[in-house]
Amino acid sequence: MQRFIENMPKAELHVHIEGTLEPELSFALAKKNDVKLSYKTPGELVAAYDFNDLPSFLAIYYAGMNVLIEEDDFYQLTYQYLSKARSQEILYVEIFFDPQAHTVRGISFETIITGIHKAQVDAEKNLGIKSQLIMCFLRDMSAESAMQHLVLAKPHLDWLVGVGLDSDERNNPPSKFYEVFSEAKKLGLKLTMHCDVNQKNTLVHIKQCINEVQVDRIDHGINSLESNELCELIKEKGLGLTVCPVSNQFVVQSLTSDEIHQMLAKDMLVTINSDDPAYFRAYLNENLIELQKEGKFSQDQIITLVSNAFKVAWIDDATKENYLQQLQRYVSEYNLQHLN
Repeated sequence: MQRFIENMPKAELHVHIEGTLEPELSFALAKKNDVKLSYKTPGELVAAYDFNDLPSFLAIYYAGMNVLIEEDDFYQLTYQYLSKARSQEILYVEIFFDPQAHTVRGISFETIITGIHKAQVDAEKNLGIKSQLIMCFLRDMSAESAMQHLVLAKPHLDWLVGVGLDSDERNNPPSKFYEVFSEAKKLGLKLTMHCDVNQKNTLVHIKQCINEVQVDRIDHGINSLESNELCELIKEKGLGLTVCPVSNQFVVQSLTSDEIHQMLAKDMLVTINSDDPAYFRAYLNENLIELQKEGKFSQDQIITLVSNAFKVAWIDDATKENYLQQLQRYVSEYNLQHLN
């Protein structure tokens, strides 16, 4: 199963580019930009990744971003992730980025998005990995700040496929951002929002995402299983759920394999993703492999999880069909080889 998973053509729909900042690159950029780190070695930095809830993770996560200053830093960060993704047979990615986390440090919006975009273009040309960009708003900042950043993004709309909402969910419901998401929709952008695992008022938040904001997808969304009504609503609207097993484990001490089994049994469009792979020490293949080990998922179930990612990706039908055919060819050839 491990070899089968590793070589499958895949898509990733929930990865924060800032969460792909590997310790080695962090140290290299810190040296270049004369930024003082609290740790002496990359190993020491990894040892500090001791998270047990969302706030403890976010504290280290935001501190880590201080090394990202120049356009080329964002380029290196993005190109390094896309190279890693392609090495794991990922053909297509939708990447989150958090501009507010950088503009508050005095980095221009232009610097951030240009560095990322140039790396996307080069990675598609050099490595054959296609990617699209989702601009996330930080929910623990104001709705006004989110709207200001949407305005900043307008000259670069061709570089964006959608907008998202992330960071600390406590006391920051989806409805707080209704206007900015409504405006983003008018600009032709797709909508997604994080509904993190076991957050306060999570069922209310998931309902707001669906009924008020009218999202096209939900990030995480595991707690929807607590309500048959929400599950039916998610299915009826064909909403994808981007679940991240290894990062879930830091919050609920499980890869949520039971919940993913339930979602598959209900025919919900659940997908598997890596979230912040440099911090959780697991990229997409590792997430799928660990999940399969914990939950004893069958080959057909793994194929469904991977197919779902292509199905709910924000790409045109012809591209989607091409990716699904590549996956089907891989499965047929793999099974034929192993029958012989």
